[in-house]
Amino acid sequence: MGLEAATKALLDAGTFYCLNRQSPLLTPSNNPGITYDAIENAYVGYCYGDSTSGQRALYSLGLTSIPIVNINNNGATGSTALYQANNTVKYGQAECSMALGFERMQRGSLVTHFPDRQPPTVMMGARCAEIEQNWVGENHGPIAARMFGNGAQEYFDKYGGNIEHLAKIASKNHKHSLNNPYAQFRDGWSVEQVLNAPKITNQLTKFMCSPTSDGAACCIVASEAFVHKHGLENQAIEIIAQALATDSLVTFEGRSAMDLAGYTMAKTCADKVFKEAGFPEGAGRDQVGVVELHDCFAANELMTYPALGLCAPDEAHKLVERGDNTVSQFLFSTTAEIHSSFQYGGKYVVNPSGGLEAKGNPIGATGIGMHFSVMMQLRDWAGPMQVPHLFDTPDKRGKFGLVHNMGLGGAVVVSLLRRPEFFKPGGVDGKTRQGSTFKDRQYF
Repeated sequence: MGLEAATKALLDAGTFYCLNRQSPLLTPSNNPGITYDAIENAYVGYCYGDSTSGQRALYSLGLTSIPIVNINNNGATGSTALYQANNTVKYGQAECSMALGFERMQRGSLVTHFPDRQPPTVMMGARCAEIEQNWVGENHGPIAARMFGNGAQEYFDKYGGNIEHLAKIASKNHKHSLNNPYAQFRDGWSVEQVLNAPKITNQLTKFMCSPTSDGAACCIVASEAFVHKHGLENQAIEIIAQALATDSLVTFEGRSAMDLAGYTMAKTCADKVFKEAGFPEGAGRDQVGVVELHDCFAANELMTYPALGLCAPDEAHKLVERGDNTVSQFLFSTTAEIHSSFQYGGKYVVNPSGGLEAKGNPIGATGIGMHFSVMMQLRDWAGPMQVPHLFDTPDKRGKFGLVHNMGLGGAVVVSLLRRPEFFKPGGVDGKTRQGSTFKDRQYF
């Protein structure tokens, strides 16, 4: 899977792999782009694999002696790899870098693979039990689901809302997935079906939870000079700002189940990103058009709306009620018609791919896959998932795309993406090289 994803990313960028540095290069006249030889380093993310799995995946593309760094950062693994590749280019260590993520997961809830020692999340588990005992009440189910369920319960107790709001979020994502040919689930569950699914925790049903998944994704990161040199202006998307954050003292010393599930960590990271992009404190969110956020559980999507600044801290459930995360209306009468019969119309379109709940969550690949989905939106290549009006703005670059990818333990990456000033659609591009349908270009 990793090899396939890397190959498709290279093709998308106009590249072809070669087995050694003596292989002939295609000239710009018949292939505007680059070869694998142009990749100066690679960061490879996975959680469930032996050391140097990244080398195993990439050696088939070329034995070019480049640095290959393997990364494991729980749910944020893929975006952490991308963060490293981005910084490598941003700070001048390379002109072209690769971020690759892949995962093949066992069935069932996540468990430790080293039973002879305590897991690194042992402190979070203990804190979860303490919070349940003293503040949010007894819960049940797998530990990760409990942590996010407890976070939702804290939100309900503080601000209002209830399990039905989580069901609306999950149903929204499952309906979005009907337009994604590579989504793991394409059932379009209704709110009622979500509510009636088997209970996992007090707050979460089965259809509010992301599944275990297999998958791979890959991104090529290049400098602006490199893009111009190789004629890639017609598909390059700019990483305007990006940050990685970890837990703070409030995670373990406060009384908040939301903080234990990553709320403050996400807020800190998002605020840093919008500041880096040049916005005053609290500003810039109204210029975002599409969001892919880490809905490992519907509860996390609810908590992440205010953490990212998409609404006030007490407004997440009201954002759901207004439909400001999804479509304006559903016009279908049968499941078979859904893919062509609804219209986006909310203030933001959140997880048009179906999100982790429906698209799937192959942990090492998830973050890169989320960036891929937003990149396709900003290229206007997302096919039936395309969010309208992203480019109906006075600024020719259009609206921003926002990505949020997190993992317990903990780490979160937030990215703000946009078309660059020099973006020039048309001509030979990834669509030409890989086929005209989104399905041909999706890596999951």
